[in-house]
Amino acid sequence: MTIPALRLGTAWARLCGLMDEAAESFVRTSFSSVVRDNWDMAVGLMDSAGRQVAQSSRSVPSFVGTMPRTLAVMLRRYPPSSLVPGDVLISNDGYHGTGHLNDITMVKPLFRDGRIAAWIGSTFHCTDIGGAPSVEARDSWEEGLTIPVAKMLRAGVENEDVVAFLEANLRMPDEALGDIRAQLAMYAQAAPRLFRILDEEGLDGLDPLAAEIFSRSERAMRGAIAAVPDGEVTDEVTADGFEHPVTIRLRLAIQGDGITLDFSGTDPQIARPVNSPLNFTRAYSNYAVKCAFDAATPNNDGSFRPITLIAPEGSIVNPRRPAPVWGRHLTGHYLPMLVLSALGRLIPDRVIAESGSPLWNVYFTGERPDGRRYTRMFFMNGGHGAAASHDGPSCLSFPSNVATQPVEQFENAVPMLMTEKALIPGSGGDGAQRGGLGQRISFSVVGDRPVTATYRHERVQHPPRGLLGGGAGRGGRDLVNGKPVPAKARIVLNPGDTITFETPGGGGFGDPRERNAADRARDAAEGYVA
Repeated sequence: MTIPALRLGTAWARLCGLMDEAAESFVRTSFSSVVRDNWDMAVGLMDSAGRQVAQSSRSVPSFVGTMPRTLAVMLRRYPPSSLVPGDVLISNDGYHGTGHLNDITMVKPLFRDGRIAAWIGSTFHCTDIGGAPSVEARDSWEEGLTIPVAKMLRAGVENEDVVAFLEANLRMPDEALGDIRAQLAMYAQAAPRLFRILDEEGLDGLDPLAAEIFSRSERAMRGAIAAVPDGEVTDEVTADGFEHPVTIRLRLAIQGDGITLDFSGTDPQIARPVNSPLNFTRAYSNYAVKCAFDAATPNNDGSFRPITLIAPEGSIVNPRRPAPVWGRHLTGHYLPMLVLSALGRLIPDRVIAESGSPLWNVYFTGERPDGRRYTRMFFMNGGHGAAASHDGPSCLSFPSNVATQPVEQFENAVPMLMTEKALIPGSGGDGAQRGGLGQRISFSVVGDRPVTATYRHERVQHPPRGLLGGGAGRGGRDLVNGKPVPAKARIVLNPGDTITFETPGGGGFGDPRERNAADRARDAAEGYVA
């Protein structure tokens, strides 16, 4: 079936709009700040075969990339023939999902005329998933509750067994179940609207439209890759690691209209929670290629068909179970920057220098005066890497696109006061284009009970690199009461204590001697340089 271009464009845009509408519905009815304020979530639409068709525009890249593969694993347990209208599948298995237990994925089959016509799915970050997530975890069993593939709804009825084990294992089950039920409500709202769109566009189901979208997207990506001369480049990046640094190695090869990303030679997995499962590795590697070659086309299955990924089993980018994975982003977030760094020698006008990532965050846990436990997470962004055409923005999340929670809402939820939130002058790498600045954030305990801070940060020993002659950004620091503390730790803060985080600055792009004099004068006037 050939769909006219105008009808295809209209229907495709309406599907993307439907996913945005669904995401807004989820966010507005969610219970947790990590969904409501940080948007640490994704909503996606898949065809009857489970291939990604559309997603909300603010979806987290890793969730978009992993959701179809999570569905494939779900269908091994529950084949399509075993599902009925109203069923919803659920799991948070880190090795089959987004890489760690804190992300819960749910997928609902959408039936029409007695058969599955599409799937709608969503993933969200659950701040507390039971257990004792720790930088000291030596296997994945220590990291919390694994929800095996199960039915959250059976023919539209909530599965009491799943609810029971969530209530028995989570410190804040009402918040997690509130977010789960917000997703269920979103599904009920989105399903009839999907079929109405298809009817109004005169389309006989989603599959013919999806096939056309996949075909055109694949051609666009292959055309963009083919326009670059064949070549092979290698690069590597060193992560801080724990007792010793960890090295990730990449061989990137362009041949014709395909591209290969080969991580052979990367260090083996370690007994620390920084291993990146294959799903997460694939998602963020593909993301970088998509950004560099075809950023304008909405993500879908066709966009990633020209990409071949090689990640040796047992390495830190494809660990064997039960390697701990709680902080998988401490490895996975390096991958887009490594891919873009390698591409910088082939298409320098389409890439950026390294950013102050992996993403920084902190978990604060404690007890309220009434005895109830709380767990709250706060995201902090470093400087963005500079590009050939512009300076790097300051304090911009990359490669994840989570937002920052309003300070007032955070302070209302935990007995802590933010005493400082400021840019760090001179933290961006020098270059023809300057890297974005990092930031300094300080929290003081204002309650009368201790607060436990758990965090795991990178780019302290190995700052973000510049690109094509640009200077490195400033490394990060963690301090308690003004004194440096380890970058990966669980620390008990007593009343009156202050913990400070200084996020890394982004790398510069190009030879610093080529920076415009007017830009340097503006840097000095605005306090961007020390």
